[in-house]
Amino acid sequence: MENIKNIVLGFVIGIITTTIGSFLFIKLVLQNDFIHGFQYVKNQGYLGKIITLGAVLNIIVFFVLLKYNKEIVARGVVLATIVLTLITLFV
Repeated sequence: MENIKNIVLGFVIGIITTTIGSFLFIKLVLQNDFIHGFQYVKNQGYLGKIITLGAVLNIIVFFVLLKYNKEIVARGVVLATIVLTLITLFV
């Protein structure tokens, strides 16, 4: 039961990290507020690409978790990355 909680924790961390990465990309690169930047990206059809760029931060989180011997939580981050990959294929 503890392993499932750790995997879910890693999954949530992975989703939050991707959201933060996407937010930072829209805010810093597009230099627009998040709502208007998100609408612009969605209208242009680049939403999947922005999600993918946001997921790059998951690599950093993954290796930090491995450094602190949190392998099960790191599996959840990988699971979140796989789910986000499948989502970007269909967005």
